[in-house]
Amino acid sequence: MSKKEIQVGGQAVIEGVMMRGPKYLATAIRRKDKSIEIRKEHFESITSKNKFLGFPFVRGSVSLIEMMIIGFKTLNFSANRAEIDWSEEEKEKSKKQKEKSKFRQKTEEVISYIFAFGLAFLLFAYLPYQIAEWLNLGKENVYFNLFAGVLRIFFFVVYVWIISKMKDIHRIFEYHGAEHKSVYAYENNSKLDPDSVQKFSTLHPRCGTSFIFLVLLISILIFSIVDTIFSHFWGQPQIFVRLGYHLLLFPLVSGISYEVLKFSGKNINHPLVKIFTAPGLALQRITTQPPDNEQIEVAVVAMKCALEMDISEYENAKIIEEL
Repeated sequence: MSKKEIQVGGQAVIEGVMMRGPKYLATAIRRKDKSIEIRKEHFESITSKNKFLGFPFVRGSVSLIEMMIIGFKTLNFSANRAEIDWSEEEKEKSKKQKEKSKFRQKTEEVISYIFAFGLAFLLFAYLPYQIAEWLNLGKENVYFNLFAGVLRIFFFVVYVWIISKMKDIHRIFEYHGAEHKSVYAYENNSKLDPDSVQKFSTLHPRCGTSFIFLVLLISILIFSIVDTIFSHFWGQPQIFVRLGYHLLLFPLVSGISYEVLKFSGKNINHPLVKIFTAPGLALQRITTQPPDNEQIEVAVVAMKCALEMDISEYENAKIIEEL
């Protein structure tokens, strides 16, 4: 079967799926009463409005920031819908939390953000570099970045595996699998009913998980080259100097990774592409889980709305907000 030219993709949220089409974003949420609520909004990427931001190797980091913003918005929407469906005990707990002083709420929020960013910096930045320094690899730029990169990948995989054991996260990973199956079904001109969609894989080469893995791999190469150049002109960098300019190189790394991901999505049957994308697809065995038919139905509804397709056959689905 020939594949669709129009690309669609999205992300899993709490009890739902967000899909992005050429003109619209659609987030479909499964409510406690089994109905499906949809939030649909017009979306045009800044990369299509600004010629420079749409250039290859630039558009990658811009698109990443855009999708992070969209991701936070859709997660917030899904969390609000989930809060409505909470049990009385959960609502009472939430009520007590809201009764705290605004200052205390703000303080706890700031502390949680600091902890999250601090943990990310420790695991994926400082600790891999510090361990490499302890092993006296600082003077060998290629070995230093290879070791630090592999350690960073190890920490990332272990982190993802640990959170996958949490009940709520596992549920989101099931919706992630539903998203991938639905996209595959659409791309292959298959019927978009649950039984037909179930036949497809949960592993997709254009997934954000594969993108992150590509960033981790490509950063090893880029950082090794830049460190070698830096050492030639200014001597061996100290750990925080090295960390500093590596962070500044992140837009370049993400831009290259984005182009590689797009290329691999279009040439997935090429032997070299299969080898290069294998680690990211393997990681998706953790971040995507087999969905049930109800979860697939939610993903299909979201995709049809994002692509301006008819959803009248789904009597339990309705658009509650359109922007």
